[in-house]
Amino acid sequence: MARYRGPVEKIERRFGVSLNLKGERRLAGKSALEKRPYGPGQHGQRRKKVSEYGLQLNEKQKAKFMYGVSEKQMRALFAEAKRRAGNTGTNLVVLLEQRLDNVVYRMGFASTRRFARQFVNHGHVLVDGKRVDIASYRVKPGQKVEIREKSKQNNQVQRAIELSNQTGISPWVDIDAEKVFGIFTRLPEREEIVIPVEERLIVELYSK
Repeated sequence: MARYRGPVEKIERRFGVSLNLKGERRLAGKSALEKRPYGPGQHGQRRKKVSEYGLQLNEKQKAKFMYGVSEKQMRALFAEAKRRAGNTGTNLVVLLEQRLDNVVYRMGFASTRRFARQFVNHGHVLVDGKRVDIASYRVKPGQKVEIREKSKQNNQVQRAIELSNQTGISPWVDIDAEKVFGIFTRLPEREEIVIPVEERLIVELYSK
């Protein structure tokens, strides 16, 4: 399955939770989910009985849409999470959090992961002083992530930094908003990662 490129607010309405796919609209209370808190389409307001498989699939789909990964990438991450010591679900979430586009988002340099991914792909992001244009690049603790000099005054970057004052910065990154760079100081603990996903159900789905 290719990465979804359609209307993102329909996705949030389908699952009934905010996946932070629309940054500023969400913060302003103008998201489609707040205006119409039910599924899209003419049958969106009907109650549906969801099977156990359906619940598991929904959790996987939420994680995929939230982090912007394809099915192939998700399966590869799960396989690695399973190989690592510790809880497989926690390992999976931490691996998703280490993606470069997500780290740029967590540092407050992009209002959404989608914009962060676009910014990385267009070569605006440096890791330890070197340009990295692969959104799935895995950032390691201690690495420096910064917006390149020519892009620091980008209006969307500056607006994202303003909004981060309202939303806060993740505790596992240390940033200098004025110089637009940050350090990925450590791997996050699962309880620090606030996302509307039950990774246990994803593990159950892929373990079948």
